[in-house]
Amino acid sequence: MPASFIIKDVRTLDPTTGVDELRDIFVAEGRIEATPPSDAQVISGHGKLLIPGLIDLHVHLREPGGEESETLETGSRAAARGGFTTIVAMPNTRPAHDTAETVGFVLRRGTEIGRTRILPSGAITIDRKGKELTNLAALAGAGAVAFSDDGTTVQDDALMRRAMDVARDLNRPIMDHAQDNLIEREGGVMHEGEVSKGLGLPGIPTFAEERIIRRDIELAEATGCALHIQHVTSRNGTELIRAARARGISVTGELTPHHLTLCDEDLDPKNASFKMNPPLRSRDDRDALEAALLDGTLSCFATDHAPHSADKKARGFLKAPFGIVGLETAVGLTWTHLVRSNKMTAMDWLRRWTTEPAKIIGRPHPTLTPGAIADLTLLDVASPWVVHPNEFATKSHNTPFAGRTLYGRAVATWLNGRLVWRENGF
Repeated sequence: MPASFIIKDVRTLDPTTGVDELRDIFVAEGRIEATPPSDAQVISGHGKLLIPGLIDLHVHLREPGGEESETLETGSRAAARGGFTTIVAMPNTRPAHDTAETVGFVLRRGTEIGRTRILPSGAITIDRKGKELTNLAALAGAGAVAFSDDGTTVQDDALMRRAMDVARDLNRPIMDHAQDNLIEREGGVMHEGEVSKGLGLPGIPTFAEERIIRRDIELAEATGCALHIQHVTSRNGTELIRAARARGISVTGELTPHHLTLCDEDLDPKNASFKMNPPLRSRDDRDALEAALLDGTLSCFATDHAPHSADKKARGFLKAPFGIVGLETAVGLTWTHLVRSNKMTAMDWLRRWTTEPAKIIGRPHPTLTPGAIADLTLLDVASPWVVHPNEFATKSHNTPFAGRTLYGRAVATWLNGRLVWRENGF
C-alpha cells in the first residue's frame, strides 16, 4: 500500500486548473486527498515547486534487442530521475513493437519495474519496413497508445493512408518521424547548409522533413486521423503545421530540448554526441521553432531520448549512430532557456510537459486536485546544477550538454504515490 505523506509549504502548479499557490499537499493510498491523512510522513517543500509528473511522448528504451545501450529498467530510472512519470516507448526495438506480444511485454515489464509508467507505441508496418501494415487493432488491444514507424518513415502514401484510416477508427494518433528516407539515404550526417559545407560533412536538407510533413497533413485531412509530427526542426515545417491547425486539421507537433537550445553553429565535429536525426538546424530554424512553441503551433515538448553505448558513439561523426540521451537534462534545458529567461511562464512551460502531451495520447489531464492519482514531481528551480553524464541513471552518456550549468531539476518523483526517485540529501 502506498505510504501516506504531506508535502508542506510548497509552491504548487496545477496545469489543468491553472492554480499557482503556496499550499500543503496530502497523499494517501496513491491519490491526492483533500484533508491530511493520519500518521502521515511530513516532507518539507519549502522553496521547491510541486507539479504533476511529467509526460514524454518520445523515448527510446532499446529493450528488447539493444540492451547494451539501455534497458527498460535503466530507462525507467532515468525517467524518474528526470521528473517523468509517464513515457511513450518507441517501437524501434529488435524485434519491433509489431506484434501484440512485444507490445504486451513492454507494458508488462514496465509495470513490474514500477519506476515510471511505460506506454508502448505500436509499429505501423511489419518490422518497420514500410511494406505491410501490422495488425493495428491487435496492437491497440495489447496497449499501444499510438502508432509510429519512428526513424523509418512510411514512404508509400497509399499505405500511410490505410494506416491513418485504421488509426482513426481505433482512436489512436499516428506519430511520424517526418523525413524522406530516399533523401536520408544520401548519407547526410548534419544539417545541409553553410556550416556543413565549411566542415566538409554531408548534409540533410530541411525539405526532407517538409516534404513528409506536407504529405502527412494532406492524408490527415483526407482521413480525419489525428497526426503528431515528432521532433519538428525547420521553419517551413512549423509553418505547414501552423497553417494546417488554422484550417482545423488534427495535427500537433513536438519540440525537443536540443533543437530548442542548439543549432548547427554549436556543433563540434569531433564529438558525435552532436549527431542526431533530425539534425541540429540553422539558427534561423531554431528561432522559428522557439516562436512556434511560444505561439502554440508546437504544443508540447518531447525528449527523443536516444541512448547509444560509448563504443558506438566513438566511431566518429560519419559512422556513429544518430541520437542523444535527454530524459535527465530536459527539465533543466527547457526551464533555463524559457522560464528563467522570462520567455515563457512556468504554467505554460508545465503544460507543454503535461496536459498537452496527455491530450495527444488520450490520457487524463494531470492535476493536483483531490482524487487525482499522485504522480508528482518536486523541482528545485532556484539552485544551479552542472550536467555530469557520469551521474546519469541512463545506461548511456551520449549528451552534448556535458558541463553545462542549468536551473531546474527533480529532487523527488512519486508514481501512484510511491517514491521512485529522491536526490541524495533530500
